[in-house]
Amino acid sequence: MLGPGLITGASDDDPSGISTYSIAGASTGYSMLWTAVLTTPMMAVVQGMCARIGLVCGCGLTTALGKRFPVVVVRVLVILVVLANTLNIGADIAGMGASAHLVFKPVPEALWSIGFVATMVAVEVFVAYGPFALIAKILCSALLAYVVTAFMVHVDWRMALRRAVIPEVHVTGVWISTFLGVLGTTITPYLFFWQTSLEVEERAKRQPKGTFQHDPPSAREIADAHADVNTGMAYSNLIMFFIIVTAAATLGAQHINIVTAQDAAAALRPLAGRFAELIFALGMVGAGLLAVPVLAGASAYAVAETFSQPEGLSLKPRKARVFYGIIMAGIGIGLLIEVIGVDPIRALFWSAVINGVVAVPLLAAITVLANDERVMGSWTNSRAANVWAILTILLMSAAAVGLFVFWNS
Repeated sequence: MLGPGLITGASDDDPSGISTYSIAGASTGYSMLWTAVLTTPMMAVVQGMCARIGLVCGCGLTTALGKRFPVVVVRVLVILVVLANTLNIGADIAGMGASAHLVFKPVPEALWSIGFVATMVAVEVFVAYGPFALIAKILCSALLAYVVTAFMVHVDWRMALRRAVIPEVHVTGVWISTFLGVLGTTITPYLFFWQTSLEVEERAKRQPKGTFQHDPPSAREIADAHADVNTGMAYSNLIMFFIIVTAAATLGAQHINIVTAQDAAAALRPLAGRFAELIFALGMVGAGLLAVPVLAGASAYAVAETFSQPEGLSLKPRKARVFYGIIMAGIGIGLLIEVIGVDPIRALFWSAVINGVVAVPLLAAITVLANDERVMGSWTNSRAANVWAILTILLMSAAAVGLFVFWNS
């Protein structure tokens, strides 16, 4: 039953996200753990809406939004999301190369990055959807490295659990800026596009080969999709929780400042031993191998649908040239960003800014669409889903405003 929701949730913990969560633990201690609890139902509701839209409409999010909103509005949102995704890919590839270099120093970072890119492109473009989905689900287990690491260091579990259920807020530039970064990397627009399209892919996979007839989803299909999404989002935020805990117990306790997850991995060696550093760094590589194809795939789905081009990982490259071209271009440009020496932290920052701007109108549009009976039929939002959706929109709106208020903090 687990598939699109699990893959989407795990891909949210990409190398950029791991860096953000590590910085949160190092700079604010355990104080931000409650965000892992708060954002779990928010993510579940948002991704649940996207899953239902995919199942009911039988198309990706771009096409579905086009049924309700002006084409020019949808295209502007798509352009911004693709730009943010590409910058994020660049930051992720840089993080993977740096982490692999920590583990095996004789090989230069750039060479690691090139090798990872070649592997990811080959798998996503030339491997059929079924094996690709299986590989993606296996890679989800790489994130368990951060659960293992948390139990290798000295954690004040009583304090950690208390901070997970009792919110603690500090009105300082550093705390608020870090909080905004955590929100921005947790609830990100590329997840919306990927979730919707992957639901369509999964449904097509279950039908006889060479056919795809779109029928209204059954109650069982909707229930399975929500169970999958809820599991994936809970898993995603559980990993977020353990990353913050690990960084808080080690780097935060020693007041060690970091700017990347590689800094966190390197700093763990004197505090928790070489094996903890190794596990933390390898987790980054595994997370990147999952997340980068998802980022590139989300861009490809959005662009191909915008221009009414064939799309889908189940299609052969020759039958979906634009779709696979966007995937290769996205990953290739991401590699170029890393090779020419663009600061990955700056790339990540601008990615967060763009995502913060795009997330609010996109969330509002998805919520409106998920409540439109003409599109969704009997599968519109429940009252509880609407409450959580509105809370998410309000929180992300405040985060977008705060991002600019605390721009230089």
